[in-house]
Amino acid sequence: MKFGVVVFPGSNCDRDMQDALQGDLNKEVIMLWHKDRDLSMFTTDDCIVLPGGFSYGDYLRCGAIARFSNMMESVIQFAQKGGKVLGVCNGFQILCESGLLPGVLLQNIHQKYICKNVNITNGDGVFTIPIAHGEGRYYASNEVLEELQTNNQVLFQYCDEAGKVVADANPNGALQNIAGIKNKAGNVFGMMPHPERASSPLLGNEDGKKIFALLGLTS
Repeated sequence: MKFGVVVFPGSNCDRDMQDALQGDLNKEVIMLWHKDRDLSMFTTDDCIVLPGGFSYGDYLRCGAIARFSNMMESVIQFAQKGGKVLGVCNGFQILCESGLLPGVLLQNIHQKYICKNVNITNGDGVFTIPIAHGEGRYYASNEVLEELQTNNQVLFQYCDEAGKVVADANPNGALQNIAGIKNKAGNVFGMMPHPERASSPLLGNEDGKKIFALLGLTS
């Protein structure tokens, strides 16, 4: 599996993602400029990553402009063919704006930017992963939330150190403590926490590697 990391004007985690994938996971990485369209070097066994940052300055809504970029048109087609797509933080916002994932990311409930380590769970384990966002509050209609639960599309929820999904562990007011979701087909993943910032022993945290593995992106 090789990876493509899309670079938008305003991306600031693109090189972090490249370094984690290449240096920590030993993967081939190709950087993709937002004005380009060509994804012919990838197959549906590969993965395109939308990194964190402030694409196009986050004017209008976060990810709303990036959704219409040349590269995103190709990424949408790639995902519809079954290719894997991972969006982290701003990338998650772009996936929701593009319709590849349901719901939307709203301003944090306390209206403050937050940057710290949090605990998240997939129901089986607890992982400590950094967050860094001002608009990370996942929101969707009750119908969508029920569908996410029914189809097991909730990837991660904010939790305490013991793995309990409680209000006090929710850093941004996300509904149902949702920190990450996937699409029905299981090939598009979005999450607010940054696994690329927790994938190196030099950082004192390698839980990010476990996240990539859980998403099936280490084969």
